[in-house]
Amino acid sequence: MNKPERKIAEDPLWWIMRIANKCRSLWMLWTYPFASVGRRFFSHHACHLARAIAPYIQLGEEVFLDRDVWIDIPVTPAHGEPVVIFDDGVKIGRRCTISAINRIHFERDVVFAPQVLVMDHNHALADADLPINYQGVNRGGTIRIEEGCWLGYGSAIVCDQGELVIGRNSVIGVNAVVTRSVPPHSVVTGNPARVVKQFDPSRGEWVLGSAPATRSYLSSHSGANQNTALKDL
Repeated sequence: MNKPERKIAEDPLWWIMRIANKCRSLWMLWTYPFASVGRRFFSHHACHLARAIAPYIQLGEEVFLDRDVWIDIPVTPAHGEPVVIFDDGVKIGRRCTISAINRIHFERDVVFAPQVLVMDHNHALADADLPINYQGVNRGGTIRIEEGCWLGYGSAIVCDQGELVIGRNSVIGVNAVVTRSVPPHSVVTGNPARVVKQFDPSRGEWVLGSAPATRSYLSSHSGANQNTALKDL
């Protein structure tokens, strides 16, 4: 006979964590001077987000920041516009890092797996005789991740110049390194990341490689990263 399944009660200390997370979220809502913040914002109590950079962060509704998420703006903007923008429903997984000096925009319902890196700049290294630690950062570019995208575990999205766009409903594979724009409805993997699958609207199905619509999409964008991506697909 099968033994009846034994129900295991949840750890009672788990409620302490929930209370701590709720208190942290409310404290940030009430006291952090965000550019704007929507309803039902959630931040884990171990999220790293300094009060000093809050004026340059815009939060939509139901934005979720999990444990050990780090949001950083290493260079104070000369303007008063938001540098990091989360639209409604963005979910950031554990131990993700977002670092911006120009603009990083996450559109609606973008979801992060754990340990994703998104940076719109990089370390400067023009002087070969000077330690990189003392050279600061380059001018970088901007990043826009369109609605409905999924960023897989350990992936990195880095923009050194121009505009990097990840098209809507695309999937960035595990440990992929993205430095060029990605067309909508694409699956990219590898280092450097390449399109391995894409939805072909003319056939109404997913196909291996890039669909014919890829080149027309990329050619309609004039940023340096899009032009480079067009050569590599």
